[in-house]
Amino acid sequence: MLIGYMRVSSEGERQVVDLQRDALVSAGVDPRHLFEDHTSGAKQDRPGLKKALTYLKPGDCLVVWKLDRLGRSLPHLLTIVNDLKAKGIAFRSLTEQMDTTTPQGEFLFSVFGALAQYERSLTQERIMAGLAAAKRRGRRGGRPVAIDAEKMTAIKSALDGGATKAAVCRTFGVKRSTLIDSLTRGGWLPGSKTHGG
Repeated sequence: MLIGYMRVSSEGERQVVDLQRDALVSAGVDPRHLFEDHTSGAKQDRPGLKKALTYLKPGDCLVVWKLDRLGRSLPHLLTIVNDLKAKGIAFRSLTEQMDTTTPQGEFLFSVFGALAQYERSLTQERIMAGLAAAKRRGRRGGRPVAIDAEKMTAIKSALDGGATKAAVCRTFGVKRSTLIDSLTRGGWLPGSKTHGG
């Protein structure tokens, strides 16, 4: 069975809906098996897509007008289609003439997967190169320090003197989670006294 999915960015795009509907029906999708969303492709919550994916059964085929109607990005598109494949469901995009039931469609999709992996590798490489360059200039990556060194010294002295964490937070105007995170990062070990609160 062919199941169609349509997406438009806003309610005002009537012509785009009609264009997608006509193309899907012409491709053999029964109008009763059409699902649609009126939302940006970047949005996570797409009830029409959820219904379509729930409705699909092994042996069915999900059909879209264009690839960008289905996925928010190439990795997102690959995830959806790979999930369908694992369930024995085919995928077809009319505009790009991609059909995972054909050898050509399978090949094209494997090329997409390789491109997505290449993109991830490049991104990772750029991040590592940026961190290395920052380190050479004397800057460290990661979040900035929440409590400066001077204040941290005073806090540690107060805690070693028997003050509770709650009292330290009130006195120095820091959140408890920030205090604990900073103490943990700094490898602070309490003295013989127990620091409650």
